[in-house]
Amino acid sequence: MTLLIIYFVFSIAFSFLCSILEAVLLSITPSYIRGKVHDGHAIGTTLEDFKEDIDRPLSAILTLNTIAHTVGAILVGAQASKVLGATSYYGISGEAIVAGLMTFFILILSEIIPKTIGANYWRSLVPFTVMSLKALLFILGPFVWLSQLITKNLKNDKSKSVFSRADLRAMTQAGEDSGALKKAESRTINNVLKLDQIKVKAIMTPRSVMKSTIESTTLQELYDREMPMRYSRIPVFDVDKEKVCGVMLKDDLYQGIIEGKGDDKVSTLLRPPVFISDAAPLTQLQDKLMETKDHLAVVTDEFGVVFGIVTWEDLMETILGLEIVDETDDIEDLQTHARELWEKRQKQG
Repeated sequence: MTLLIIYFVFSIAFSFLCSILEAVLLSITPSYIRGKVHDGHAIGTTLEDFKEDIDRPLSAILTLNTIAHTVGAILVGAQASKVLGATSYYGISGEAIVAGLMTFFILILSEIIPKTIGANYWRSLVPFTVMSLKALLFILGPFVWLSQLITKNLKNDKSKSVFSRADLRAMTQAGEDSGALKKAESRTINNVLKLDQIKVKAIMTPRSVMKSTIESTTLQELYDREMPMRYSRIPVFDVDKEKVCGVMLKDDLYQGIIEGKGDDKVSTLLRPPVFISDAAPLTQLQDKLMETKDHLAVVTDEFGVVFGIVTWEDLMETILGLEIVDETDDIEDLQTHARELWEKRQKQG
């Protein structure tokens, strides 16, 4: 009976250890590792190596866990057969009772409890985990090498991240549910993750309600017509209104008026326009505006026809999930306004 108990305890103990090591390893955050590396702790470098090739420590843990379960079950089963023999209780054999108890204790003592402890107290257990994993990787080196050789050949895309956008969204929702993130923060993160799915056309200001002028207009004419000017940048078309020749800044217009250049054409103040396809994702728009350091892009279709304009403000509204309404704005949603005007023209026609 003593050997039966010893085999049973050793099997559960090793499995308990493996579950704690696995839970701690998977709970360590990248920010924690960066902090340790930044502070010059050797443990940070080791953790960085573990995370970069997480298959190695996991292979060592799973190898030890498998050995503990397999050998433990064999030894406990053999000893139970010797000690209990043909003994039965209420029609159930002693061996079956031992097998059932071992299964129950493996579930509780080597799965649920240790993984809960590891996930909740991983910061305190990091030094112990690192030391234990180093020892396991040394002792079980051949098994780890063989395991990696097998898994390496089974992977389809070795460079592909294990995390997907869906995973990140789920983590964000979990953070909001737990109170770690505020609702507005969660919304912003989710909106950023969707930028590659949203097209420029969905957030642009349509051409029908876009404030613009033509290159032959004088500075004084534009000043008299648009004062007070609500927009800081105005697209400028050629005389046929077929293409955008450039963008004029409100500040340049004011400076020209102050310097007595009211009779000059707006074409003298043009800045090169930035063009973006209406089918481009917002991530591409963000990259282009950051690269050119512009705040406005002209939206065109595949044939180069001007569809409208899109600004940093439109992009920020999409990310924040809010309408950024300037104190001089009298219309919040210009896309809806453009649709209403089109419907009105259709009825009148």
